[in-house]
Amino acid sequence: MVTAQRRPPRSAVRNWLIGARLKTLPATFAPIAVGTAIAHSLGRVSWWRAALTVVFALCFVIGTNFLNDYSDGIRGADTHRVGPVRLVGSGQAAPRQVLRSGMVLYALAALAGVLMAVTISWWLLALTAFCALGGWFYTGGSRPYGYRGLGEVSVFLFHGVIAVCATAYIQLGRVPLLALGAAVPVGLLVCALLVTNNLRDIPTDAAAGKITLAVRLGDRRTRMLYVFCVGAAFASGPALAMARPWSLLVFAAAPFAVFPLRRVVTGARGADLIAALEHTCLLLLVFGALLAIGLAR
Repeated sequence: MVTAQRRPPRSAVRNWLIGARLKTLPATFAPIAVGTAIAHSLGRVSWWRAALTVVFALCFVIGTNFLNDYSDGIRGADTHRVGPVRLVGSGQAAPRQVLRSGMVLYALAALAGVLMAVTISWWLLALTAFCALGGWFYTGGSRPYGYRGLGEVSVFLFHGVIAVCATAYIQLGRVPLLALGAAVPVGLLVCALLVTNNLRDIPTDAAAGKITLAVRLGDRRTRMLYVFCVGAAFASGPALAMARPWSLLVFAAAPFAVFPLRRVVTGARGADLIAALEHTCLLLLVFGALLAIGLAR
């Protein structure tokens, strides 16, 4: 007699979804949208290439989230969290299970990378390897660079410069100068996202020996950094408008910056910064969508 396979409890599924950090996916979709819009403005967009790009990016990003969860969890950095639950740190999943999930997603991302390398350019194999190494050594290995104050540099590079430029390259076979310019505001807002997260976690990160840039700068200067990232992202609008006048559409996203800026500037701490983090994600999503529309015209 064949018995039906039992489904995991709904709470367990929910914890895995939270562990995947799906709310931060605007940091993945925004640069892809911007890079694709640039390609659209300069030539025809191939939608199968766009689909492979999305699979490549999503698998790497969610896989990295699980690998970070694993590495932070076994180091004890997530034992006393203020923010959303982490699978290993909270004991919701075994470390090996989380590690395995991250590696499976990396394998899928690598497969997408190989397909793009075969059909588009062999240089994309180097991109695949670089993304894999960058994701793992963020919190993994004996000397993770995320524990040495380099997290913001990393997300600016991977979610800004590389994500926008690689998306354009996959479509066009070259990296136009406009892609480099458009990568700056996207990267800055992704930095703002990480700055908010690390601002919230200064006490627990410092106690766990996780020396983020926020721990190095301290509370006041980290808040100043957040304001700079958001302000500089909007300040890039007029510069991009010199090439694409409709880029000024990004200023329509300004109302979405008010709430998180107010929370950060007025000294919100701990759990009160979770809403600022969520609204920064929303700001990135709206800003990225408006920038993509402006660049595509």
